[in-house]
Amino acid sequence: MAAGALTVSMLGSGGPASADTSPDRALVEKMATTLSLPSPPGAKNQVKVLVFHASAGDEAPYTDAGIAAIEKIGLTGPEAQRFTTVATADPKVFTNGKRLGSFHAVVFLTGGGDVLDPEQEAGLEAYMEAGGGFLGIHDAARTEPYSDWFTGLVGARPAANSPASVQRATVEIGDRVHPATKSLPLEWKRPDKWLNWTKNPSGDVHTVARVRELTYKPGASANGWDHPVSWCRDYDGGRSFYTAMGGTADSFAETDFRDHLRGALSWTNRTSQADCKATITSNYTAERVTQPNQPGQNDQIGEPHGLVTAPDGRVFYIGRGGADSSQPVVIDWADPNIGKGKGEIHVYDPETKKVTLAGALDVFGNKGGGDELVKNEEGLLGIELDPDFASNGWVYLHYTPHAKIDRDKRMATRQVSRFTFDSATSKLDLASEKVLLGWPVQINSCCHAGGGMAWDSQDNLYIATGDNNSSGFSDGYSGNNPQPNYKGVSFADARRTAGNTNNLNGKILRIHPEDDGTYTLPSGNLFTGKEPDEGGGKTRGEIYVMGVRNPARISIDKSTDTLYAGWVGPDAGAPSTTWGPAKYDTFAAITKAGNHGWPYCMGNNQPYRDRNLPDPTKPLGWYDCNAPKNESPNNDGLVKLPPVTPNTIWYSPQGGGVDYPRDANGVPSYKPEEGKQLLPWLKGGGQATMNGPVYRYDAQSESTAKWPAYWDGKWFVGDFYDDTQPRHAVLTDPKTVGKGGLPTHAESLKKIIPVGADGIRNLMDWKFAPDGSLYVLDYGRGFFTSDSKSALWRVSYKGGGATPAAADLVGKAAAK
Repeated sequence: MAAGALTVSMLGSGGPASADTSPDRALVEKMATTLSLPSPPGAKNQVKVLVFHASAGDEAPYTDAGIAAIEKIGLTGPEAQRFTTVATADPKVFTNGKRLGSFHAVVFLTGGGDVLDPEQEAGLEAYMEAGGGFLGIHDAARTEPYSDWFTGLVGARPAANSPASVQRATVEIGDRVHPATKSLPLEWKRPDKWLNWTKNPSGDVHTVARVRELTYKPGASANGWDHPVSWCRDYDGGRSFYTAMGGTADSFAETDFRDHLRGALSWTNRTSQADCKATITSNYTAERVTQPNQPGQNDQIGEPHGLVTAPDGRVFYIGRGGADSSQPVVIDWADPNIGKGKGEIHVYDPETKKVTLAGALDVFGNKGGGDELVKNEEGLLGIELDPDFASNGWVYLHYTPHAKIDRDKRMATRQVSRFTFDSATSKLDLASEKVLLGWPVQINSCCHAGGGMAWDSQDNLYIATGDNNSSGFSDGYSGNNPQPNYKGVSFADARRTAGNTNNLNGKILRIHPEDDGTYTLPSGNLFTGKEPDEGGGKTRGEIYVMGVRNPARISIDKSTDTLYAGWVGPDAGAPSTTWGPAKYDTFAAITKAGNHGWPYCMGNNQPYRDRNLPDPTKPLGWYDCNAPKNESPNNDGLVKLPPVTPNTIWYSPQGGGVDYPRDANGVPSYKPEEGKQLLPWLKGGGQATMNGPVYRYDAQSESTAKWPAYWDGKWFVGDFYDDTQPRHAVLTDPKTVGKGGLPTHAESLKKIIPVGADGIRNLMDWKFAPDGSLYVLDYGRGFFTSDSKSALWRVSYKGGGATPAAADLVGKAAAK
């Protein structure tokens, strides 16, 4: 907003004001008085802040401490952010245009109640419309209780039965870039009076901090895991910041709290810029970019199974190979076409908004639904583009070729192959295939094929493989039943695969592809493949991570080379004191090679019970997560395994991060009534993890669609389902990441990446494009096929840049 004079109706003209129907508001609307204010308020070089501390009753007990703290903040700290403080309890300042217009920001350190008459409130509105700044502290949310406009200004109203006592609690800092929070601890432990809200403002305001209700007693009006405590937004022409903290005089003596106020004031008084739009739902647009397939064709999409974005913005996405009108389901093993499907590669071009079918592979996996011995999850499972794709056009596909199945033994080969893509024709040259790596999988029984792939900064390719194991025969607990087999190959014992150091299933592999179509092994994998232990020949050097069940999606943050993975858990709906934990779907941030537990341990190293021949129904001892042993008759690898690394996020129908009291041997009680949720922001039921990317903000990009810097470094975790399951962006602590440390903060994405029947109900994959927008695959509403809801979506930001405008910065900041 350019500087100048603004004559504003005393009523204001902001959107929120029009909703106010209180009697006082009706009186104001009849007034024709005007107030002349500079736009924006305040002089260019001398920064002034007004502290207004009136109260309808007794003055707030923290008023003197608050005024003293704000005065000290103004006189200290960075020279460019210093200001002069003027304190008053006289509301007439809001009808004095000359005086009010000299202040860059107004702080409400009020004690609550109706402290402004209609004309004075209209003056405050005019001030905000002119581009003024507002900071409300604690009881300011109780001020002007009959004004809808003021409710919009502060953002929320306290519940009448909010806790009255001072309690020590943990504040989660979600915004690591806003000046009010960027210097604060990730987890900030402090005492205060914590307010509950009659209506949660999340999504309407930009929340920068939340209080963690698990750490204190929030009372009957608790808001749950999403309990905002500090937030901001651009409001009615100006800038509004509110913090519910500061309810005690001692708060203002805290260095961190004063830093919080300093940052909030620097934004509201225009000595610094900040983004207060990043988590406001209306600032995002979700657009379906593909159409339903034409009848009898897969011209737009196959059975959605993964995507990757190219440097030029095109999106490559694959169909696993499920049933469609041209590819009927064949389940008879005597038929040579059993399970034959088309694994399709489509390309969406955002410039032309056109979709091209780039190619299709004959894959095994099209067996439709049914029980474990009928359905199958093989097919075209993963796609990645070479780091030098722009120059060489190489595309890597992870798939199960139909031509290599053995119908007699019911075995197949899963492989990773490199193909060349012709950008001019948008076609994949199928004759260019070079097979990098292949390994055997049983196909007598479903499930768990995995499929995700990703690159690190050293051009190493990571390949996620499922445990190739049935979900049955173990009552939904550890997949460790050694008995079921077909022609000598077990299909219900994940100790043959995920828990086996000599098998590539149930792993995340790491290789370095070479230009000639071969690969080498980078240093730092879990094994070299040459270990002499237990006689030698019992390890595979490709293994980076073992002990994963069905890692369909993985990602790598190339700025740190941290690997992020998610895998689906077994089927038990509740924990068992006999067999172990309920089904845990899992996410892990992985910083080095390791064993992540399956089928021995889950979650934060919660063990299962062993079983073995001759009677697999008989429980044996609990697995030792610190020194697990693979004593399965189906194991051809090491017996003594690496210790289990605890995971980052796990959830079940009982909730998120469920844990139990443990005995002297570290075994949890597994009694539901003793369970505690360490991660209350998510809960399972029907569940299937869909790991997402870590967002990295590109300040040099001129894209208007890119997600804001607020999301930088946040890890996107989701689920195929869209109810209580996760669809969040989380922060991890660099000190504990990769060591089982829990996320420090979670931000729901369910209003930004829309859920529901007409939204993205069944999330299958999600990746950021070079322009900073997010592409999301919706699987559709069926299983083992595509339907009219199967689609590629684009979620883009439309909220604009930081505020205030550079031209409106004041003090020394204006000279920069």
